[in-house]
Amino acid sequence: MKATKKAAQAQTKILIVDDHPMMREGLAQLISQQPDMMVCGEAGEAGEALEKVRLLKPKLVLADITLPGRNGLELIKDIQSLDAGVAVLVISMHDESFYAERVLRAGGRGYVMKQEGGKKIMEAIRQVSAGQIFVSEKMSATILELFSGRRPQAGKSAVQSLTDREFEVYQLIGQGLGTKEMAQELHVSPKTVEVHRANIKTKLQVRSMAELIRHAVRWVESEKRD
Repeated sequence: MKATKKAAQAQTKILIVDDHPMMREGLAQLISQQPDMMVCGEAGEAGEALEKVRLLKPKLVLADITLPGRNGLELIKDIQSLDAGVAVLVISMHDESFYAERVLRAGGRGYVMKQEGGKKIMEAIRQVSAGQIFVSEKMSATILELFSGRRPQAGKSAVQSLTDREFEVYQLIGQGLGTKEMAQELHVSPKTVEVHRANIKTKLQVRSMAELIRHAVRWVESEKRD
């Protein structure tokens, strides 16, 4: 009995955050096959995830970057503010060449694409659980340059130059939300949204709101196709 309790205590507690039940179920099955790991809980959106981080105190959170109600990057920052000892590994369908750097800057410990499959995802989980950072081999050089402060700006797209909050506003514009709706979604004032929108127009070098909306809609549609 004592040995069983010790084995259970030694298991790494993992919280799964994804708005797709099938994805959560698949990750849970993968983790359940590991004798030194256990799924302590699941969440389908950011608010629920934060509450479960408080209650369940996982060592690792597996989170998607796209969640209802709150951007995954903001969730990472919130988790780090709540408990800096909780590691976050993002498992997403979106291209890591755009998101991995943002995830690490937000305080995440790794990024792996869902398309990689179970073996690679398990490798990422183990690496992050051990206190290391995980990204793909092709992203490693870029990440090293990021941390050394020698990241070249050449080749960086206009959208990549947006701050995390500006990028969040940009995505909401592409989803068809108006100023008041974005303010409610982001819990900021309409005036703040307008400031972000003006900065986005400057960085993307677009002159009108109509042009910005077209630009943002194309981006959102391209993300759905990836």
